[in-house]
Amino acid sequence: MQYAGERARSGGNNVKPFVVNRHGRLVFPANFLGDLDFSVLDTLEQFTAVIGRDFEAKAPTGTDILARVESGAYPRRFELLRDLGQHLYWANRYSMTMFDRRPTRWRDLAKRRDDVFLPVLTPWEDSERKVAAVEHAFRALPPTWDATAEDTIFDLLFDLYRTKLYHATELPPIKPTVAQFCAQPDALTFVMPSYDPDYPVFSTEQILDAHEDVAELEALMRWAMVLHNQYPWDRSGTELRGPGEIGDDDFVVAFHPRTRDVMAFIERVKRTRPAATSDTTARTRAAAVEPAAPYPPVRVRQAFAVQPRFEALAIVRGEHVCSNADVIRNTSFSWSPMSADEIAAKTGIEQRRYTSREPEELALAAARAALAKSGRSPAEIGAVLVSTCTSNRQIPSIACWLSGELGLLQTHASVDMVAACAGLPYGMSEAVRQLQEVTRPVLLVCVEKFSDKIGSVRTSRMIFGDGAAAMVIGPAADGQTGDVEVLQTYASGPHSEVNSIIWPNSEFDGDITVYGPEVKALVQRYLVQMLGELEGQPDPDEEGRTLLESIELIIPHQANKTMILNLAGKAGLAADQLYFNVERMGNVSAASIPIAVYDAVRDGVITRPARVFAPGFGAGAVGGYVVMRIDPAIVADEVVLDILQDADRSGPPAAGGSTSDDIRAAFGE
Repeated sequence: MQYAGERARSGGNNVKPFVVNRHGRLVFPANFLGDLDFSVLDTLEQFTAVIGRDFEAKAPTGTDILARVESGAYPRRFELLRDLGQHLYWANRYSMTMFDRRPTRWRDLAKRRDDVFLPVLTPWEDSERKVAAVEHAFRALPPTWDATAEDTIFDLLFDLYRTKLYHATELPPIKPTVAQFCAQPDALTFVMPSYDPDYPVFSTEQILDAHEDVAELEALMRWAMVLHNQYPWDRSGTELRGPGEIGDDDFVVAFHPRTRDVMAFIERVKRTRPAATSDTTARTRAAAVEPAAPYPPVRVRQAFAVQPRFEALAIVRGEHVCSNADVIRNTSFSWSPMSADEIAAKTGIEQRRYTSREPEELALAAARAALAKSGRSPAEIGAVLVSTCTSNRQIPSIACWLSGELGLLQTHASVDMVAACAGLPYGMSEAVRQLQEVTRPVLLVCVEKFSDKIGSVRTSRMIFGDGAAAMVIGPAADGQTGDVEVLQTYASGPHSEVNSIIWPNSEFDGDITVYGPEVKALVQRYLVQMLGELEGQPDPDEEGRTLLESIELIIPHQANKTMILNLAGKAGLAADQLYFNVERMGNVSAASIPIAVYDAVRDGVITRPARVFAPGFGAGAVGGYVVMRIDPAIVADEVVLDILQDADRSGPPAAGGSTSDDIRAAFGE
């Protein structure tokens, strides 16, 4: 079992690594384990808002499921199984995120501690009718894909559903302590006459190794296994009783905070605090205004004495392929239904690349390959620039770390830049300025690792990937024309667009979040502005035509192919003018344009020196573009990372994995 990004997580960054299981499949534990970062939650209102969004927004109640059964709304088993799973996650929304459940004999339970809690539960009304209707409906519905797997999933989920006992709508998020429970004569909690500490549960490895041919069923199998583990006791004999009805030898289910952060959160929300005062002046946002004068594009030939020449371009892709089917087999309980084909139609992406390495390791591999291609030694490099918005390190920066790893005793500048999806235009602009001062080659690296910063947010999981590109940009010989013709960068805009992509987003458990309509608005705004500027600029080599008319190929930031094509069409561009590799790479933010340039050469789209327009736009709200000459000769051989565990890819899986047969075996069937 390979955990990608474990080292970064232990370093204190809020990353959520993927796993490569024994079947060689990618698994995203954050999607189904229900973990939350309580260190970023200050109030009960914040917590309940997160719970409402993640667990309640799409989860049906028992009454909803009954109504759907009685109206014949379920065409096949899958839809009913999905509703059952979402309902049971919702019924466990507070307990699974906050507490470990520990069955404890009443006589042995601490009665006065403030860190031991008991759930207070309301009996489930009309439960027999709801349970019977669900069982009858499932047995009567046709299988969706695999009857055997669907039976296994149903047995696990239904065993919880029929013994749930309690009404899930009005659960208190903060449970009473044992003393508080005892002071409420009408309060009811779980009670059982006996408890088997060896009651079978699924190990974490079994859950991660769940393996089904159908992606949707693999996701549901994990849901069922995780939910089963929430009740590690024989539920058939469980009752709801009040404090006066519990015998010394009866067992209750004690709730213990899962982490110190959970306990600290409980203490925070219990504390009496004065009402918060609002500073309306500080919270008032200024209206967006146009600059006093436009910022004209920088025409490099006229603006700078030292002309930049591209000496090398090298790339590194993430070594793991994450297909749309991989995304679906990791469906989170908070997602609405969506198929792999629907992801492709919505985004134009069929797969993205993930890495188990850290971003700086990708950057180093790309940098070494670019230096080798250029024939330059590290001692000749005057500056190291890194464009990234997903670095897991602050000190030293990736650029400084790279300088050290490459053996550079001193540079004029080694610095990271956060310009998100406009990382190449920003990095190129700074590289050209550095050339004027150092008159020696500049190493520009664009690198991103998103795979461990996504969590259970589907919009981000569908889009982002990992990769790196490095360019060596040297000074052209006196009298020679450079390869960079026009540079432009922008930033900011309406606050809604500035905040359209956020990471880390404390409201989404530190995950990166994307607000689609605002992203679309900023892309459209910048794209229109960029094309207008190019149309207003003359071709530097041919009188009588515009720079826009001289463009031979457009390689845009690879954000979302469907969105970009739609917006480009509105701006008057034809689809065959644009090159995309996003369908197989995903959105690699700062690294997306240089990787796409590389692939345009490898795909035979660029076969001779060509003038390329490369616009970038995204979080910040940043934008920018480069008009540059790309010679296929600068492209280095691709760096291939192969760090997969041999056991993950060699031969058939070993026996004992979490297939349907294994699940039955775990329960003695």
